[in-house]
Amino acid sequence: MSSATRITRIAKAYQPKPDETGVIVADTRFAFDPQWYAWIAARPGAVLTLGGRPVLANVSRERAEAVRSAIDADSGSWAEGLSATAYEDGITIYNAALRKRERPFLIELIPANVRAIERASYFGAYKGVTDLLTKYLWPEWALVLTRIAARTGMTPNFITTIGAALCVWATVLFWDGHYWTGMAAGLAFMVLDTVDGKLARCTITSSWWGNIFDHGLDLVHPPFWWYAWGVGLGAHGLALAPDVFWTVMGVMVGGYVLQRLIEGWFIHVAGMHIHVWRKIDTDFRLITARRNPNMLILFVSLLFSRPDLGLLAVTGWTVLSLIFHFVRLLQAIAARRRGAALTSWLSDGSAA
Repeated sequence: MSSATRITRIAKAYQPKPDETGVIVADTRFAFDPQWYAWIAARPGAVLTLGGRPVLANVSRERAEAVRSAIDADSGSWAEGLSATAYEDGITIYNAALRKRERPFLIELIPANVRAIERASYFGAYKGVTDLLTKYLWPEWALVLTRIAARTGMTPNFITTIGAALCVWATVLFWDGHYWTGMAAGLAFMVLDTVDGKLARCTITSSWWGNIFDHGLDLVHPPFWWYAWGVGLGAHGLALAPDVFWTVMGVMVGGYVLQRLIEGWFIHVAGMHIHVWRKIDTDFRLITARRNPNMLILFVSLLFSRPDLGLLAVTGWTVLSLIFHFVRLLQAIAARRRGAALTSWLSDGSAA
């Protein structure tokens, strides 16, 4: 898309606060992270510069055309009465939606910079708090797929639909005891689960339905995978005794649901996600008993041809993760009752 089209999409996607007034003037000769649009919109009379050149300005409606003309003509008259902030100053922004504090990208849009802008846009759309596979193993694979999807006109919902089909296929394969094939289908799904969100954010095409589709699929499918894995053990002569099987299923499914409820309760108590409260919570999110870390445990168990032990290990890890999150919830409740302010270690600037 053209720079003007991209900026227009950013502006349409932005939801201004009731007290925000003024006009945003943007120089299409630059590419920038959508976070900068929100940042400038909240600062009347401010201008963001790069190399001394204005990129974004928040001005009155009466002055907007004059500032735009001055920017087009590379005239210095745009600066009168405005408070300039240089990108080079290195200020950082806390992105609550993506759970990270960073300096969003701002790059001059010239042919030599296109590749760098693509990477900056992609990694700018990446969540800062996530599991270790998504954070360290998927990025480069998903970048290639995101680039292909964007250039061929695929939509994020189309990617999610492909992923949903792979998710169902993996469930069927696990049920039949075809663990390696199921693991391959699951791996493809997990990578595409990263691609759809990045594609939506990079192309500024996020939608209400896309968000429901993607996150709903993520929320619902894990218990079906664990149940199918347990059923598939019979094909290998490793079936768990009925009482053990149902205990494992009860612990895994119950633990998964309870952990999600704890996370929701924590948001109610603290006004933020549990994994951004303190650095230990962010670090624990890398390995907590969610789908991707659990699949890593199961993958290791397949290397030793013991998928039964893998399922038992995931069960134990689910219990430990549940205990950790419950303790953190109790600590947050206790802190709130003492009158302590609950803030994220990312939002307070300690991560900068």
